[in-house]
Amino acid sequence: MRYDVLIFDLDDTLFDFGMTEKNALLHLFMEYELPNGVEDYLPSYKEISKVLWDDLEHGRTTLAKLKVERFKRLFLQHAMDIDAEVFGQKYLDKLGKEVHMIDGVEEMFANLSGCKFALLTNGFKEVQHARIGGSSLKNLFEVIITSEETGFQKPQTEIFEYIFDKLNLSDKSRVLMIGDSLTSDIQGGNNFGIDTCWFNPHLKKNLTAIEPTHEIQSWEELVEIVNKQVLEVK
Repeated sequence: MRYDVLIFDLDDTLFDFGMTEKNALLHLFMEYELPNGVEDYLPSYKEISKVLWDDLEHGRTTLAKLKVERFKRLFLQHAMDIDAEVFGQKYLDKLGKEVHMIDGVEEMFANLSGCKFALLTNGFKEVQHARIGGSSLKNLFEVIITSEETGFQKPQTEIFEYIFDKLNLSDKSRVLMIGDSLTSDIQGGNNFGIDTCWFNPHLKKNLTAIEPTHEIQSWEELVEIVNKQVLEVK
């Protein structure tokens, strides 16, 4: 059985989240009359955010709490008198307007025929739908599923069950999960019993016990994997 259903992660898989995050914060800090905000606060924000997203993956926090808590911690650390809840919502609004696609994504989709595409992301529903809607990928996906709408997040198996129900799927051998995160995308797919593809363009070392079915550094390699299966089936 060939892969004919491809489930993609979004951030740092199809879209460059580093650029998205930096631009959104730049515009927001400017709004708060902090022109050096990115330079002064982005490094500590990234450290705080990384901890909280890891907490989310492991069920130690929720997306609603993360939305505000990351800025509460940032402003406390830097003794800044800013309302974290208001800032957090404005940040999501800015994120939704940032569309920065990773090189090769459009060509990759153009060269994959006979497949259904789905999106599965741990991000916020309003942000992810806005970003996809503002891109050339807006009509590609059968479904766009976010952790916010399901109440679960990768690597939990329940979010994979949710997307399988939405796509009316039962045969796991037909499905490939593609993403950049070993602990979220790959672990989640492995836990659910579907094949996985680790998008690793920066040649990071896998220091975990998590083993993807495939590993790629470019989108041309994914096309080769899927099209090779088509040839083998024929």
